Amino acid sequence: MFSFMSAGNLPLFLLLVNATVTWFMMGLIWLIQLVHYPLMAYVGEAGFTAYEVRHAQWITLIVGPVMLLEALTAVLLLYYTPAFKNAPILLSVGIVLLLVIWASTALLQVPCHEILSKGFNLEAINRLTSTNWVRTVGWSLRGLLLAYLLWQCLKSTNVSIHA
Repeated sequence: MFSFMSAGNLPLFLLLVNATVTWFMMGLIWLIQLVHYPLMAYVGEAGFTAYEVRHAQWITLIVGPVMLLEALTAVLLLYYTPAFKNAPILLSVGIVLLLVIWASTALLQVPCHEILSKGFNLEAINRLTSTNWVRTVGWSLRGLLLAYLLWQCLKSTNVSIHA
């Protein structure tokens, strides 16, 4: 019987968790990029500050734990690496992408949100939307990379699922 929690399957388990949270973030960032941030321009000045403060609070409650779990499992995968060719290199590329995403968040998006928390600012909204492409592309590349890694891992472990 196949058990995810056996020592030999820990890399696969970590990879599944990492891929799941990355795909969640990838879907969420595309929604934010294409829908949420562009709609900020239509909120209007009157209620914008309250809107932005609530956005920052609520989105942090959602993405904070997920981003931490993504980072934790990505780092653990460097230690518990799946046993197939190029896995360490590909996992390292994934870490670099994660560092780019986190740096973009801290250095580009957070300052825009700080400006917006003081009131409506179309220039800050446009900057937020345009710089957020760094995270959108980063999470998309991580999602594709992890799909490939998961496929390679499943292929190398000969996992079969029977109904």
